[in-house]
Amino acid sequence: MPKDDKGEADNDIYRANLRAIICASVGMGLFILLLDILTPKRKFSALAGVFFGLLVGLLLLWVLAPVVEMMIRTFSVNVTEAGIMAIKWVLGICTCYLTISIVMRTKDDVRFVIPYVEFAKQTKGARPLILDTSAIIDGRIVDLCHSKLFDAPLVVPRFVLNELQLVADSADKLKRNRGRRGLDILNKMQSDSVIDVEIDDTMLAEVEEVRGVDQKLLMFSKACNGRLATTDYNLSKVAQVREVDVVNINDLANSLKVVALPGETMEVKIIKPGEEAEQGIGYLDDGTMIVVEGARNKIGRTLLISITSSLQT
Repeated sequence: MPKDDKGEADNDIYRANLRAIICASVGMGLFILLLDILTPKRKFSALAGVFFGLLVGLLLLWVLAPVVEMMIRTFSVNVTEAGIMAIKWVLGICTCYLTISIVMRTKDDVRFVIPYVEFAKQTKGARPLILDTSAIIDGRIVDLCHSKLFDAPLVVPRFVLNELQLVADSADKLKRNRGRRGLDILNKMQSDSVIDVEIDDTMLAEVEEVRGVDQKLLMFSKACNGRLATTDYNLSKVAQVREVDVVNINDLANSLKVVALPGETMEVKIIKPGEEAEQGIGYLDDGTMIVVEGARNKIGRTLLISITSSLQT
């Protein structure tokens, strides 16, 4: 082979390799850009979805590329080898983009396409406590976390935060004050180094397809393998029927109240008169109401009393 022909062939190989490097660099840059756009919070489930979509896109390209090349040669389309390569690159970018987009938007429904495959949220360590609006507004969850009674992360689903915002924007003054109190408590928990609280933006298909915040909470708690924390009596009963683990903060508070036995003595301050004659009403530090006989005229004084009977309510 003449030297000129050999040199020209080497130059052609060099230019082809250079084009391949440039195309690969552009493709990698587009992939990284797409990855950055679709996964702003870099969640593992999102990354898994991107790589799964990329794999499907490459498999489609592997199937379609020979078909495209065969069609070009069959219909005698005047396209150079470089043009065919460019078409393959464009086809690859398009298929990868489409498959990644589809998987990212339906990653919670992949199990319907591929049985037993699902990008489910996995939790490690202690099971999380899923807070509803009543538990947040109540506020006692903050003290419970500081007492180390719960060694579990707190999770507030996005739809609960949205409901709390609606309550805070209510035209009813009482509801508006409750909503604002809930938002203040949530901000306090987020700024507290002792409390591990997370606003969860996960969009689960089985959660989105049900109506009502309570139903969403039950489905979300099941999907996350978490425990629902609430002060809503009806919601806690429905959760028990649906076999969702629930922590009723009111029941927890009642179980921690001081058990007063007949004959014990304690000091209590009389706050107001009782319903019956000569009765006075006082309260313990935990909110337990004390009815004191013969203390109607001793309002404002702290008395040493003896327990005669107790009633659990």
